[in-house]
Amino acid sequence: MSRGVFLCRLDELPDGQSRGFDPLGAGRDTLLVVRQGRDLHAWRDDCPHQPGTAMAWRKDAYLNRDGSRIVCHAHGARFDIATGLCTLGPCLGQALTHVPLQLDSADHVYAILEEE
Repeated sequence: MSRGVFLCRLDELPDGQSRGFDPLGAGRDTLLVVRQGRDLHAWRDDCPHQPGTAMAWRKDAYLNRDGSRIVCHAHGARFDIATGLCTLGPCLGQALTHVPLQLDSADHVYAILEEE
């Protein structure tokens, strides 16, 4: 069973930027979203090289300087934004865990989370 958890409005995610969220109230960001136009890509904020390691070096700072890759601050691993695949670093060939999103007609962004 899955449920949608409201994250934000689309206009609260700057185009070409990333943002972290805590949809389950864990006390830290556990999900990261990257916006590219109207395309949104969401991943668990958890490096596959060392599970449990948060990826941002500061709040919402998940991307490299030119915004073309997601970067793990702890290991320097780089990930493709659209696929989550590690393209450089210690977890080469591994991937981030995808989190499905839903964008409704009012431009509200929801994370679709599996209930345990």
